[in-house]
Amino acid sequence: MSRAADAVAFAAAAHPGFLSPTGVEIAFLLVGIATFGAAVVTVTTRQLVHAALWLIVALGGLAIEYLLLTAEFIAWVQVLIYVGSVVVLLLFGLMLTKAPIGRSPDADSENRWVALAVAVAAAAALVWVVVDAFRTTWINLHGPVQGSTKASGESLFRNWVLPFEALSVLLLAALVGAIVLSRKNSAAENSQAENRAAQNSAAGTSATENGAARNNREQR
Repeated sequence: MSRAADAVAFAAAAHPGFLSPTGVEIAFLLVGIATFGAAVVTVTTRQLVHAALWLIVALGGLAIEYLLLTAEFIAWVQVLIYVGSVVVLLLFGLMLTKAPIGRSPDADSENRWVALAVAVAAAAALVWVVVDAFRTTWINLHGPVQGSTKASGESLFRNWVLPFEALSVLLLAALVGAIVLSRKNSAAENSQAENRAAQNSAAGTSATENGAARNNREQR
């Protein structure tokens, strides 16, 4: 009995539990709070550029959370794809479309509370699904490290092939839509330029005719 009690005491000392968190758990909580705050500012600010910059903070906080969970591969994928590609694409889109840098009147929407209710409901449903899915999930400590390249690749291409392909089709549709919109904008700009050129040429022709008529009158 004494050996069993010593083993239980040693296990309790090795695993402090929820009420006595470790440094990693404290850092995870603090980074989570900062990430949540950045996400809230992202969706509440009325300045588009500030929203994009706060989105970088939120996505970077998620990458730090993955690092604290020892999922280094997922963390670097988060940095490379979301922070390094998606947010940069958003910033270039804001610059190329000449979006207003200051407060935008288009950011004021009457459906803000409806959008908030939908977002809260979606978040609650997502949390419930994730908690219910991982309630009976056990991690094999003797298997490959969770979050590594090998484990992530096997899980992605064995268990999640259909969602992976659906996501690729969605990204392809977004790319095709962006190309179509850019071609429509370029066609509209070309037509406007042609109209301006026609108006300028017509104005120049009329001015030339008026000048010629004036010269004829003076000669008479």
